[in-house]
Amino acid sequence: MAKKKRKLTEEQRLAASERLAKARLARGHDGSASVHEDIRDLPEDHALHWKKVKQWIKTCELDIKTKDMRLKRDSKNWKERNDYTKLQVYIANMKTYLKTGVWLDMFYGDEMQHKTRWTVLKKGYYDNGEVKRVTGLWYDDIGVWDKTKKEEYES
Repeated sequence: MAKKKRKLTEEQRLAASERLAKARLARGHDGSASVHEDIRDLPEDHALHWKKVKQWIKTCELDIKTKDMRLKRDSKNWKERNDYTKLQVYIANMKTYLKTGVWLDMFYGDEMQHKTRWTVLKKGYYDNGEVKRVTGLWYDDIGVWDKTKKEEYES
């Protein structure tokens, strides 16, 4: 037999919610339990902070449920189907980032409006000992290698 639900007054409900919020804070419950430890302690202003990524996932999942996206999923136009698939893959990549700490996508943001930069982890060298560099990549010793740095280096 099902137990009858206890009816709380407004005052009792507010007191219970305050107690619950206090208990969550004491436990340290901020939603980061399911986030990979490498990204858990990123500063809040970091471009790929886990709270931002979770919000982007919610935004993209709402977008994918809209009528326009459902029409694009079943469209005969390949560009519209591609938009739908791209959004699905972006959501999957963001969820993977939260689990593994590795960003897999070339773009980031709630509408994929920012482009990521490639980082060189291991440098290659020419036979004469000179570092091989590619324009547009980020190096730990000089930052982003661009035309101005290339001209400075060559002169």
